Amino acid sequence: MTSRTWFITGAASGLGYELTTLLLARGERVAATGRTITAFEPLAARYGDRLWTARLDVADASEIHRVVGEAFAAFGRIDVVVSNAGFGVLGAAEEVPDDLLRRQIEVNLLGAIRLTRAALPYLRAQGGGRIVQMSSSGGQVPDPGMSVYNATKFGVEGFFESVAIELAPFGVEVTLVEPGGARTGFNRNLAVADPIDAYGTGVVGRIRGMLGGGVDPDLLRRAVAGDPRKIARAVADSVETSPAPRRLTLGGGAYEAIEAALQERLSALRAQRDLAYGTDADDVVAERAGIPVT
Repeated sequence: MTSRTWFITGAASGLGYELTTLLLARGERVAATGRTITAFEPLAARYGDRLWTARLDVADASEIHRVVGEAFAAFGRIDVVVSNAGFGVLGAAEEVPDDLLRRQIEVNLLGAIRLTRAALPYLRAQGGGRIVQMSSSGGQVPDPGMSVYNATKFGVEGFFESVAIELAPFGVEVTLVEPGGARTGFNRNLAVADPIDAYGTGVVGRIRGMLGGGVDPDLLRRAVAGDPRKIARAVADSVETSPAPRRLTLGGGAYEAIEAALQERLSALRAQRDLAYGTDADDVVAERAGIPVT
């Protein structure tokens, strides 16, 4: 296994911390960043100069550029950039206040885009690398009550699908990671919008109640089945595969939900085939039918 150097955002907790811990144990070097860095102190004491840390709020564009530059300067080369920082907002679309809406987009979507833009000059100059973007099953599957969160994850998927094509000539590869519910602090740390009475008895109200503890614990155990250590291992192992997998779908629930959503989407698309082709200009329709165009 080749030794690599990694840059990870949101590394102070959850999947980011699990990944950081695993990589260091494997002998890798890690530039670990987070909004707080006290969680890294035991790792720094154990792994010394193989761990570099910095405070980073990915909602701050200038801070991203500064920290990325400092990390590349410290290690000379970074092989894998993991864009992991993010959080979730729970609430119906009209319940979410504008300040929380902006924060969600700044962190989950713009933070990922800005991190990539900041790292790309270094990755191109060194002749390649890997970008691992933490998405979610929510980047493929709609989740009522998480519409703003889903908007960021659908946006992330679209951005990195296009960027992967742009970066291929430079040897920079991209992987989107789509885990389902994982046993991290994600649900406990959700930003919850103030409820509107109209949504109290509907699907959003039921989801709010479930995440607030109003559900059979055994049902919740099965629904949130992802093991953070196994997810971290799958992410770490994925960089050994080249060409890079465009997506890693992790978790049985994520696999089933994404498969069902894609099948439904494809079925709906095929049902509109004649409509789609029928809206082309008359000369193109005629040419397709074998009628000479004069």
